[in-house]
Amino acid sequence: MLHNHEDLRRELAQSNPEFRRLLDEHARYQTRLAELQGKAVLEDNERMETVNLKKQKLHVKDQMERILQEHIEKMSGSGVRH
Repeated sequence: MLHNHEDLRRELAQSNPEFRRLLDEHARYQTRLAELQGKAVLEDNERMETVNLKKQKLHVKDQMERILQEHIEKMSGSGVRH
């Protein structure tokens, strides 16, 4: 049975502690970015923080995507074997 990505994300959020931790981390970065983007003027350190948060958020998203792909491969039995 095939699932869409959102169903798999929900399943992993419940069953995989690492995925859940990454989701929480991603949400924290997003919340802080929203706070900074809501400001009319950013100071230099805030601009730097924004850039770093975006990089961290992307890194976490890549990690979540890796876990998701590994889960899909495991479910479909299409893992690469050597």
